[in-house]
Amino acid sequence: MQRITQLASHLTTKTHPKTFLRNFTTKMSSNNQSNIHLYTVGTPNGIKVSILLEELGLPYKVTPISFSKNEQKEPWFLEINPNGRIPALTDTLPDGTPISLFESGSILQYLVDRYDPDHKVSYPHGTKEYYEVNNWLHWQMGGLGPMQGQANHFFRYAPEKIQYGIDRYQNETRRLPTIADFAAWGWVAAHHWAGVSLDEFPKLNAWLERLLARPGVEKGRHVPTKHTAFEWKNKSEEELEKEAEKSKAWVQAGMKADAKK
Repeated sequence: MQRITQLASHLTTKTHPKTFLRNFTTKMSSNNQSNIHLYTVGTPNGIKVSILLEELGLPYKVTPISFSKNEQKEPWFLEINPNGRIPALTDTLPDGTPISLFESGSILQYLVDRYDPDHKVSYPHGTKEYYEVNNWLHWQMGGLGPMQGQANHFFRYAPEKIQYGIDRYQNETRRLPTIADFAAWGWVAAHHWAGVSLDEFPKLNAWLERLLARPGVEKGRHVPTKHTAFEWKNKSEEELEKEAEKSKAWVQAGMKADAKK
């Protein structure tokens, strides 16, 4: 509870109009054109990148990846991301060298490093704000995302209901209200799917709505498919279970395939 109070206080006092996420100093020249190709799915991790791309007003191509067809494990995708996970991104450096990026946090840092010279959604390298944003970005990557991801698994996809796992990761998600902006927004928006209510976090809910009002967030959340997280709240638990059933097969198959490696 003390941690929740501290983070809620941070929410109240940290209201910089640039919104929290990012970093990295920029060395971008006037001819630094993008050749961005995003490989993604409309998950909390996937929409982090499309939201930032829209916020920065960058042109990019999109290839939707099908989990049900296990496309993220196909050889052509593994050439881009050897770990076989989304999102992944390719681009061309100013000297013409192609580059592949994976892990959402790494992609976000690359994009602001290269394409945000005016620090619209980042801060200059070496400033206090730069390091504070980096704290919260890494916290989202190592805390909120993994904990809520486990809550999703035990609550929606596990072949049997293990109450210990459900309670542990739902409670851990409740313990971690966030202000890591674009990196965290998709995870917080998906709270209902993980069985977590925001009723006890009114400031967090206000933050969620405030970010949603940004045109870049509104557009980016629908890449590559329509974002439906807010519709889940209006569905019964029985309807949500039916939705989860559609994904259980490929979730379990993917886990078994990974275990054989």
